Amino acid sequence: MRRPLQMTLLVLSGVGLLRVSLFTDLYLRYVNEGMRSLLIASGALLILLGVAEAVSYARRREDDAHRDHDDHDDHDDGGHGHHHSGTPRAAWLLFLPALSLLFYAPPALGAYTASRQPPKAITHEDDFDPLPATSPLPLTLSDFTRRVQQDRTRAIEGRTVRLTGFVTSGRQGGSWTLNRIIISCCAADAQSVKVRIHGTPAPPANTWVAVAGTWHPGGTLGTSSAPAALDARSVKKVAKPANAYTDALPLTPTR
Repeated sequence: MRRPLQMTLLVLSGVGLLRVSLFTDLYLRYVNEGMRSLLIASGALLILLGVAEAVSYARRREDDAHRDHDDHDDHDDGGHGHHHSGTPRAAWLLFLPALSLLFYAPPALGAYTASRQPPKAITHEDDFDPLPATSPLPLTLSDFTRRVQQDRTRAIEGRTVRLTGFVTSGRQGGSWTLNRIIISCCAADAQSVKVRIHGTPAPPANTWVAVAGTWHPGGTLGTSSAPAALDARSVKKVAKPANAYTDALPLTPTR
């Protein structure tokens, strides 16, 4: 790969990083929110490196031209065509992700990913605070699962809760799954939290919904034998929240 193309790759990659991290929220499809400042800094650095390389290359070409003029016989090639690295041809493939960041954002993680993952293990909790009297009670999928399988006071029994996530179609007697995907660092470590929904037809896959209902009985409530499942009373389509890659109560979309 010749040096002008290397400079172009640096600048394209830098501009692409700035596009997805500084001017949009597309970076959240790949990494968690805490990485934004690092992506912005990396994008700026790549652009600076590309510009610095271009200035250095232009000066070297100018020096070569002067040497050619002064001694054409000794410097017949003028240095042209030799200022390139031994980068393998496979390096051309680096242009694809660089152009992707500029012109095409890969699809967000969703039903395809969630349907192929086992549920994320829920952390153990010994003491539970009393549940507010709000009805329906907003809960995250993790909190609902934890209450169902670990709260021996059975405080969740009979309570109407509201859970928000996206849909994957089910294969178990007409039920379907409500999901949230959690990214700890980047898309490679994504894990899914899941709650089974009963009593209502499944919306289209990847649809974001808020489901209100009560715990679907099974096993012994307050123990690991109890299923993380809900008997739905209402299903309402909602906008994808700004914090889609966390299992948190949904934030209002920013865009």
